[in-house]
Amino acid sequence: MNKISINKTILITGAVMGLLAVLLGAFGAHGLEKFVDSESIDSFTTGVRYQMYHAIICVVLGNMSVLQEVTRKRIFYFFVGGITLFSGSIYLLVIDEILGVSLSSIGFVTPIGGLLLILGWVFFVISLAKIK
Repeated sequence: MNKISINKTILITGAVMGLLAVLLGAFGAHGLEKFVDSESIDSFTTGVRYQMYHAIICVVLGNMSVLQEVTRKRIFYFFVGGITLFSGSIYLLVIDEILGVSLSSIGFVTPIGGLLLILGWVFFVISLAKIK
């Protein structure tokens, strides 16, 4: 990908993740209460919140020409992987009751997603510290 297309990809992905976070947040606030308990809604809200935080930082990242393209890509991939595994697994674990299947076996994925988010932030901080 060239420089403009990676920035565009990061920006669009951040915007789409933000849009999905708002939609999922609305679903969690207005649709889930009929199907799951308040603890599950709290978990779902945590997934939405972390998704939105990282959607916003992707939009910021896509506008950071001060960082090298390879660095932005690496951070972006950590964040997208983290959002997918962390928030995605939480969403699935909460709605498994609604789907009528037990997805508890995917619970190990959530901390892996969290680790990817942490690694994205670690690389982000290191990259920012290296700016001259």
